[in-house]
Amino acid sequence: MWDTRFAESDYAYGTEPNDFLKAQVKQLKGKRVLSLAEGEGRNAVYLAKLGFEVTAVDASIKGIEKAQQLAQAWGVSIEFIHADLAHFALGHEQWDSIVAIFAPFGQGLRAKLHQRVVQALVPGGVFLTEAYSPEQIQFGTGGGKDVDTMLTAAQLAQELRGVKWTHIEQLERSVVEGRYHTGMAAVVQGVGVKPNF
Repeated sequence: MWDTRFAESDYAYGTEPNDFLKAQVKQLKGKRVLSLAEGEGRNAVYLAKLGFEVTAVDASIKGIEKAQQLAQAWGVSIEFIHADLAHFALGHEQWDSIVAIFAPFGQGLRAKLHQRVVQALVPGGVFLTEAYSPEQIQFGTGGGKDVDTMLTAAQLAQELRGVKWTHIEQLERSVVEGRYHTGMAAVVQGVGVKPNF
């Protein structure tokens, strides 16, 4: 599905970064940032333009090809990795910050991935995420129709018990991100810090 969507000539979700990422970018720590399910590169390019050392992972080779083109157009260097996050090793205390924006994982994979995120962050490292909540089904403005890929603030807190939340909220907001994410949306947002022990 993703290769088909990303093979289109236009950028499916635009070339501008996610609004929540822009609003919270000062919360990110250090230089080394891992972006999960990066898609066509809009968030990775934004972070690289700010001086972060970005590694971006996505399962779609077509998405990575477009992300590389976007990075080249902006003159930034990003390490792109084509991998299935179900099997990709995030490492241990390797990343200063990890970002996941509208990463559509089913609950089983997502819960395991979130535990790996905690392990992969350095002490004091930050996890920043925005995802659709189950109420998004009624809006139909992005995120598909599979409620299993959506989560609540309570689920987010439960799945990432190893971080201290500085921001966690479930809300409705206007999302304008290309052709496939446009309109009122139900989302959950979070910024969590791994403790320094």
